Amino acid sequence: MPDKCTTEYDFTLVLHGIDDFDDDTLDALFEAGCDDATVAQRYGRVYVTFSREKESLLKAVISAIMDVQTAGIGATVLRVDNCNLITQAEIARRIGRTRQLIGQYITGERGPGNFPPPACNIDDGNPLWYWCEVAYWLSQNNMITSLDNKEAQTIAAINTFLEIQFLRSIAPETTEEVFAGME
Repeated sequence: MPDKCTTEYDFTLVLHGIDDFDDDTLDALFEAGCDDATVAQRYGRVYVTFSREKESLLKAVISAIMDVQTAGIGATVLRVDNCNLITQAEIARRIGRTRQLIGQYITGERGPGNFPPPACNIDDGNPLWYWCEVAYWLSQNNMITSLDNKEAQTIAAINTFLEIQFLRSIAPETTEEVFAGME
C-alpha cells in the first residue's frame, strides 16, 4: 500500500546506448527496481515508461534514472520524453484550449498580455516556445496550477542536466571548451 504522502507519476525515459531489448534486458531492469515500468522500442529508440509512486515528480524521475543506469544494460538515460520546445498547437493541447485562443494570448488580443516570446524558429514562421516559460506565465495568470508549473520546471531542469551529460559523452572536448569559454 502506498504511503499517504506519495503520488503516482507517469513519465517516459528515452534511452541511449541500446537499440533493442531482450529478456535479459527486461530482467536486468526489473532487478534494478524498474518493476513499475514498461519497456518499448520505436523509431530505433528504446524507451521506458514508468508509473512510479514517490513524494514528488523530481524524486520519481531521479529514482527511475538511477534504476535504469544501475541495471547494467549498457544504456544511459537521454531525456525525459517531455519536450521543452513546443509549438502553439502543443501549448493548446497541454492546457486543453484551442490553438486560436493560444494565438490570441500570443498576440495580446486576449488574456493578461506579456505572453512569453518564442525561443527559436522565430523567423521561419514555425516558432517554438519553452514549455517551462509558458507554464510559468500560465501559472502566474491562474490558467494552470502551481504544481503543473513546478513539474514543467522540474522536467526542464532534469532534461538540461541529462543533455549536458550526453554532450559530454559524445563531444567531451567541445563541451569543456564551451564551459571554459562561458565562465
